[in-house]
Amino acid sequence: DLRKDTDAGRSRLLHRLRLFGVRWGEPAASRGSTGTFRETWRLRWEPELSVRVAEAGVWGTTVLGAATARAEADAIAARGLAEVTGLAEQCLLAGLPDALPTVMRVLADRAALDTDVGHLAQALPALVRALRYGDVRGTDAVALAGVATGLAERVFVGLPPACTALDADAAQEMRGHLDAVHTALGLLGDSPAPGHGTLRTRWQAVLRTLSGRDTVPGVIRGRAVRLLLDGGALVPEEAARLMGLVLSPGTTPADAAAWIEGFLGGGSGGGMLLVHDERLRALVDAWLTGVPAEAFTDVLPLLRRTFSAYDPGVRRTLGELVRRGPGTPGRTAVAGPGAPGLDTGRADAVLPVVRLLLGRDEEDGAVARTGP
Repeated sequence: DLRKDTDAGRSRLLHRLRLFGVRWGEPAASRGSTGTFRETWRLRWEPELSVRVAEAGVWGTTVLGAATARAEADAIAARGLAEVTGLAEQCLLAGLPDALPTVMRVLADRAALDTDVGHLAQALPALVRALRYGDVRGTDAVALAGVATGLAERVFVGLPPACTALDADAAQEMRGHLDAVHTALGLLGDSPAPGHGTLRTRWQAVLRTLSGRDTVPGVIRGRAVRLLLDGGALVPEEAARLMGLVLSPGTTPADAAAWIEGFLGGGSGGGMLLVHDERLRALVDAWLTGVPAEAFTDVLPLLRRTFSAYDPGVRRTLGELVRRGPGTPGRTAVAGPGAPGLDTGRADAVLPVVRLLLGRDEEDGAVARTGP
């Protein structure tokens, strides 16, 4: 528990040892808690670790001094931006305030020179995690927040051009970057963006741009629409309209299948979205049944990859709903205008059991039924 001084000291020691290769403890998944104030470690001492402790003496005579010197040297020698951001995260975890200025200076220099949007997108999640750890451990992470905001702004500017004219493999990789940036910005919250409101509104504008560009691969456009829908920036009716446009006869089957994969695939809850939204399910069903035979073989791998990520129960429910067809009684649907009213006769039939469970007599039950 990092809120306790003793446990926080243990955590800093283990993280410092890991910086120079003494892996006495290995982080493990925490059970029963997902907060950043709790860590779980698996300790295992190996005989060769004694040799590594002796070798680490070249960096300093204390664990704190050696870890600080090693972190500064690693930051200067790092080749990629992601390495430096990961090192900044480790410095916060290990409680190395003296090493942070050097690491932050190198990080700012690398971020300013790196023009690869993929590298910037990979670096942002580590920075955001470092900010969260800094909040929990009481570390001053103001400089880190400034770098994270600047990095996010550069991602906003560079992402739309970087998503243009990508092949299938590059599009899948960029989709992963899209998800990583979206998750990171969700942790940052409503942090202010320079001259553009908040980071959240800026990111939503970028997603809208991606969702409407024909030169962007379908898997990225579909994913952008899904992220907007999940974030509440897009109403379900608009999402259904966009899906209807993509699944129209004017779109090639391969591009439409890629859009569906981005919108519904990746184990992101797309299966449950289809289960509960009959309009989207009907659009996908109508498009799939209309795919020409010569194109069906090409889109089948994409569809298989999309639907195979769903849980078995979700796939079984979808199959049952498709088998019944639209408008069949017993289908899963959300109640809305025009839905049948309450059947008071069936509701009254359970009252004796309810009174028995609640320990009420007949008179109390009659009062409950006739009261307001």
